[in-house]
This record gives sequence, structure tokens and C-alpha cells, in this order.
Amino acid sequence: MSRTERLSLGVVLEHRRVPRGWQTDEWRVVGLLPSGVDDALEPWTVMAEGEGWRRLYVGRVELELFPGETASYRDNLSSSRPAVYVVLRRDAERGVALREATVDPGEIEAHAEAGDDLIEAVPLPEPVAAWMQDFIDRHHVERPFLKRQRDRADPDMLGRRPAVLRQEGRHG
Repeated sequence: MSRTERLSLGVVLEHRRVPRGWQTDEWRVVGLLPSGVDDALEPWTVMAEGEGWRRLYVGRVELELFPGETASYRDNLSSSRPAVYVVLRRDAERGVALREATVDPGEIEAHAEAGDDLIEAVPLPEPVAAWMQDFIDRHHVERPFLKRQRDRADPDMLGRRPAVLRQEGRHG
């Protein structure tokens, strides 16, 4: 029996045309929809539009919680800005593609280091926060911090080099 849990969310993006040098488009996540609200929507449905902008329902992502990561989830909840991190990737066909979402700040650091992904920190909806807290309450195990001990150097070996053996017939 798996102890992981999943929660599905719909993602709404806003696309704006911005005539700034090399950048012509700006994408940002403007909303997350609870599962069920987006059932009648097809991905890339235009929800609203105006002069130079449009809001699109781009699809669904699945948040997944793992028992071994509860400390990270707790850190997210206790931060000054709890967030769902939505990962987008530039795409030639539509401009961006929806990749995934997570509530684990440590996991999102790996995406940030890659440099190719667009990462949006979206304010954590209250129902998602409650779901996370319930998961933490059921699965968190406090682990003591253990400082690693370095191996001690052998003072008799410091500064010594192993003897080099000469083979007969070789000159060096």
C-alpha cells in the first residue's frame, strides 16, 4: 500500500504581449482551480481576454506528497509565503508547456538550477494547505540532526610519501 497522496489542480495562465527588446511574450500563473471545477474545460481554453492579454485554462497538474518529505512541506507551510510551485517550459507551438507542480521547496531548487524552466510560486490555496497539514500530521517523523564526524588524520602519515620501487631495467 502506497503512502503517497495526490491532489489534482487546474492551472490558469495569463499571456501578455510585451514589446520589450528581445522578449515579446510574458506568461504567468494567475490561478489554480480545485479538482472538479475544470472538468468541462479543455486544455488551452480561453477564459477571458482583453487588449494585449488573455487568460487560458492550460490543463491539470497533480501534486504528490511523500512521507519522507514532510519536513520540506512543513517548511513551505511555515514560510512567509506558502506556495504551490508551477513549472512551465518554453514551447515553440504554444509559447509555454505546463510541466508539473510541487509544494516541496527543495524539489523546486533542482528545477531552478537547470535554468530552462519557468517557475511560478503561486499563493497556496487554503484547501491545499489543509490537505498538506493533514498529511504532515499523519506521516511526519522527527529526525534528529546528526553532524557528520570527519575521519581523523594519522599524524604519523602526514607529509610522508610512499616509497617508489625501481624496476630493474628501467631508468627514471
